Amino acid sequence: MIIPVVLSGGAGTRLWPLSRELHPKQLLPLVGSHTMLQNTLLRLDGLVEVGPPVVVCNESHRFMVAEQLQSIGCRPTIILEPVGRNTAPAAAVAALTAMEEGGDDPILLVLPADHDIHDPDRLRRTITAASAWAAAGSLVIFGVVPLAPETGYGYIKAGPRKQPLEYGPPGEDCPCFSVEAFVEKPSRSKAVRFLESGGYFWNSGMFMFRASRFIQELERFQPDMVAACRNAVLGQEKDVDFLRLDRDAFQLSPADSIDYAVMEKTSDAVMVPLDVGWNDVGSWSAMLEVVEPDGNGNCLLGDVLARSTRDCYLRSESRLVAAVGVHDLIVVETADAVLVASKEEGQNVKAIVQDLKESRREEAVVHRRVSRPWGAYETIDRADRFQVKRITVNPGAGLSLQKHHHRAEHWVVVRGTARITRGDEVIALTENQSIYIPIGTVHRLENPGRIPLELIEVQSGSYLGEDDIVRLEDDFGRS
Repeated sequence: MIIPVVLSGGAGTRLWPLSRELHPKQLLPLVGSHTMLQNTLLRLDGLVEVGPPVVVCNESHRFMVAEQLQSIGCRPTIILEPVGRNTAPAAAVAALTAMEEGGDDPILLVLPADHDIHDPDRLRRTITAASAWAAAGSLVIFGVVPLAPETGYGYIKAGPRKQPLEYGPPGEDCPCFSVEAFVEKPSRSKAVRFLESGGYFWNSGMFMFRASRFIQELERFQPDMVAACRNAVLGQEKDVDFLRLDRDAFQLSPADSIDYAVMEKTSDAVMVPLDVGWNDVGSWSAMLEVVEPDGNGNCLLGDVLARSTRDCYLRSESRLVAAVGVHDLIVVETADAVLVASKEEGQNVKAIVQDLKESRREEAVVHRRVSRPWGAYETIDRADRFQVKRITVNPGAGLSLQKHHHRAEHWVVVRGTARITRGDEVIALTENQSIYIPIGTVHRLENPGRIPLELIEVQSGSYLGEDDIVRLEDDFGRS
């Protein structure tokens, strides 16, 4: 049995301003109509003997992850990380959970949630062939056949080719190599030498091994990590559709990657070549490789006009973007931010995100439109003592029973029917009706109808931050 384990804890800072801390790139439809997370699981359709997947994600992304996967008919086990500890602890809690739930020793196929694969058929064939090596006790890493001297990827230096397994999948030639060395992201000159010499592969961050073998090797090299992860799993709690790890136990785990914690140390690592049109979509420059360019080498997405422009990535999310006489540029527009960068500096966008965080700018964290488990809200206008939002509540959903210490709210219904609790009152409002919620008043907003409820909210007060919410009851388990 193969259990896909999807690691969905990344922040995707190099794809700002589209990717934000609370809405990272794996939850965005960057390539096609599905999000990166959805594509990661959809491309596995057709694999045989595959069990329900395990998704490890950031606690703050849990509702978006669950909603996106349910929309494609997937109901995985979703493990919530209370804090980020890199990929090795994430894989460890997935392995421990898989062995506990299944009562056996499944093969884990560990996949990042934010990669693009051009040839999913060939990917599935490679996974099937590589599963024989994992079943035999090897720890498999997939090495991407390099196409260029990339400096943004780590490399794997292949050792001698392994003898074929007698019981490998029939009709499949799955070359498998020992691993001679892992190489950090190289300089340009080194990357050129790697490509010329052959025997070097890009490190895909994709792995395959039996759950017990990974735990055994991790226990050899990182026993404190295994102990912390085991305690976090033993102390986990079921929370709606999620498994919530014990926070105190998981915080004690050292932070490390699968590569550093196990693969670079074990003597049982093997590498299977992967030639499937792989791209980690790690920067806006990489997007030029996964989106079909026009005759001038431009990738134009959204409401974009370009004249005398070549080799650019121009993306509009909310308004017209016009470019004249430019080349080798990346321009990404969202409702609240615009990025302009040269293609050569595409990897360095994360420095801008760091500047925004140090300045406590919310553009690093959220979009103007923010998803919530009950629907969404979008900020329309704001100043020192007021804020205007457009709120959408899904049919049958409702916000928490709550109050605010520093702000009052005025709601105007523009579509649908609202059921509002205000203190001891329960009031029904329809289109063009309004209500006032004074500071400190306990209240709740619900949509009892069959169509989305839309309203305009005007907040006023001395402090308008989202942390001025005291939840008294909540259908979604939020504190």
